[in-house]
Amino acid sequence: MTIGETNFNQTANQTENHTEEQAWKQRKCGVLLPIFSLPDRYGIGTIGRTAQRYAEYLASAGVKVWQILPLLPTSYGDSPYQSVCSYALNYYLIDLTLLAEDGLFTEAELARYAHENGYGQEDSRIDYERLFHTRVPFLKKAFSRFTSEDYRAKHPREAENFEAFLKAGEYFDFALFMSLKTHFSFRPWQECGEYAGYSEEKAEEFAAGHAEEIQFWQFTQYEFLKQWNELRARAKQNGVEILGDMPIYVASDSVEMWKYGKQLFETDENGMQTEKAGVPPDAFSADGQLWGNPVYRWEEMKKDGYAWWKRRIQKAFALFDIVRIDHFRGFDRYFSIPAAALTAREGTWKDGPKAGLFKDMKNLPIVAEDLGVIDEGVLQLMKDVGYPGMRVLEFAFDGSAENTNKPSNSPENSVAYTGTHDNPPFVSYVASLADWEKERFSHDFRRECEKFGIVSTAQTAEEYAAEAVRLAFASPSFLCVAPLCDLLSLGEEARINAPSTLSTKNWSFRFSAEQAFSGAVKETLLRLEEEYHR
Repeated sequence: MTIGETNFNQTANQTENHTEEQAWKQRKCGVLLPIFSLPDRYGIGTIGRTAQRYAEYLASAGVKVWQILPLLPTSYGDSPYQSVCSYALNYYLIDLTLLAEDGLFTEAELARYAHENGYGQEDSRIDYERLFHTRVPFLKKAFSRFTSEDYRAKHPREAENFEAFLKAGEYFDFALFMSLKTHFSFRPWQECGEYAGYSEEKAEEFAAGHAEEIQFWQFTQYEFLKQWNELRARAKQNGVEILGDMPIYVASDSVEMWKYGKQLFETDENGMQTEKAGVPPDAFSADGQLWGNPVYRWEEMKKDGYAWWKRRIQKAFALFDIVRIDHFRGFDRYFSIPAAALTAREGTWKDGPKAGLFKDMKNLPIVAEDLGVIDEGVLQLMKDVGYPGMRVLEFAFDGSAENTNKPSNSPENSVAYTGTHDNPPFVSYVASLADWEKERFSHDFRRECEKFGIVSTAQTAEEYAAEAVRLAFASPSFLCVAPLCDLLSLGEEARINAPSTLSTKNWSFRFSAEQAFSGAVKETLLRLEEEYHR
């Protein structure tokens, strides 16, 4: 399928049950917990047995929505929002124990792998550098067994399924790109010699000489989908919906930029970026944020009805029940910065596709991340598409009665959060306030609690976090989502990401089994759900 082709109507029909009664907007609650933060013995949380057990745990706690972060492969900086491919799946998240159950590893090999690499069940941080050097070689061992004549003879149905998967070719471009990067020691595609400039002829030439490597990368996607479908089925059986996440932008070093750069993005004739994404200076950053992602050629995309975007959203709904689209304001206007700029100060606002992109998708279960610089254009876009936006309690208590993040100002068609993956845990947020800020916050917080019949007696940061969770549950928003770190009243150590920073502390925190399956958290959730009818 080319970028100009799409079968989006099929997705729209599949979600017809959502369009008639908006069943997905029933009053309920969710928990935010990234897959990678789950406890697991082999260095990172996975989509296997522990994830299945967690879906069952959420159901037993009355939780209807499990929000996760993007499942995309990570690259520089370890961020799932900066991936080598906009639709591929993170092979680090494949459960090795399920591969062993399929006969691709022995228990002794798994034990040796864990021992040699220092992995343990209670690791509190992901070591991405260690994963980078150890996980792919270990998966290649599984692949060599999977493709052996002996294994194929013993598992003929599996062999047939994989052949059909390869024939469909859905992940061929990703596999080709990863093979190219492997061959050139993971340098950016711009440094891949004669293959830096994409052409069908050159791509076919490279593919012919690296067929086995390409097939391996397709194998990672096959195994991920097999395990993901099992997790998705288990969640569905337990009445738990999975709320997935879609970044608005792709990375500069990505298969999309390599293959479709001049068609989809603002580039020169050689496919090199001429503009890059970010956000302007504000109260939090004097220089703004320079993300570096390529920006879209929206006028060019409009010519085929935004087919590439529709196909991307279609693929997201093949994985998730609800889709959150990051930086939604960028569809109204986006901040474009010259490629040579060193900070975001030099950028300018430019028009995006606005509601035209979503004219056939207004009834889909999409959550719009409408945070950041909100102006009349963004407000009109949200009104036109009708998607629920986000209300974040950490942004609510600035003393302004008009603050839209306050639950008392939140519409029912919204999702309430104590904080997001880019916020510090609520405990850390409160603890970081200066004395004058803490006084304003406390007064504003207590006044907001009173509006919902909550008598706030909080003194410590932990007590404020617990009451913030209660306030989110009390809010009018049809869905409230609490990050697990806030349900546990954890501090800065549990922060998922600090925006505009490169650090091994980003995207790496992991919960212990005791924390992830906390009995106290379960009791809290059940109590709040009953009290606030969620």
